[in-house]
Amino acid sequence: MPKLNRQELHNLAMNIVGKDLEDHGYEFLGVNSELKKNPQFVALKDQKLHFVIVRAIEYPDDPSAYDPVFFKEIKEHADKFNARTFYAAVGLANSSDYDKPVTSEEDYVVNYSGWKEI
Repeated sequence: MPKLNRQELHNLAMNIVGKDLEDHGYEFLGVNSELKKNPQFVALKDQKLHFVIVRAIEYPDDPSAYDPVFFKEIKEHADKFNARTFYAAVGLANSSDYDKPVTSEEDYVVNYSGWKEI
């Protein structure tokens, strides 16, 4: 069974967060699914700009942990555009055995609690 690579895991996380943003009435102005390009979503809601950084986090890593130095840089960039900045971590694990990798042929478990402002 082929293990999902980092880009495929990232795309999966992007789909989960994108659907959530859409369900909450956000309008996408820009979407960047390329790894290491930030933010992943530039969205508009209530005439306010939002930058959303998305990360796919594989078990056993903690989806709620993040690098404050990295986010400080992103936040400073967003402030130039008078945008709010959010972090959306999507924890992913193989549903049959958390210690196995996420594959394209098996079900997976999602640990996602929405986006948090930074």
